Amino acid sequence: MLIIGFFMLRGLLGKTSPDEAHALVAKGARLVDVRSPGEFAGGHIPGAVNIPVDQIDRRAGEMGTKEAGVVVYCASGMRSASAAGTLRKFGFSAVADLGAMSRW
Repeated sequence: MLIIGFFMLRGLLGKTSPDEAHALVAKGARLVDVRSPGEFAGGHIPGAVNIPVDQIDRRAGEMGTKEAGVVVYCASGMRSASAAGTLRKFGFSAVADLGAMSRW
């Protein structure tokens, strides 16, 4: 319950800090790269899965339960913000937006 509360608060305040993202992933949150497959192939955060932002609605089921933690990132923060909003709209309560991959 505490983790869900954290994610809800982060959703209201904006981007998740790199330290928070590392901690969430260490606790089992799914790390999702929402860039294109080509960008992902060019380099990504180890352990991340690639679900492009334009597929996030069709592939939301790959995130696990709606209470499971998800940390999204992209190249600049624009696509990750969109993906985070879509996941929240689909009922995911534990979504954190790292923003740009370079913040990792």
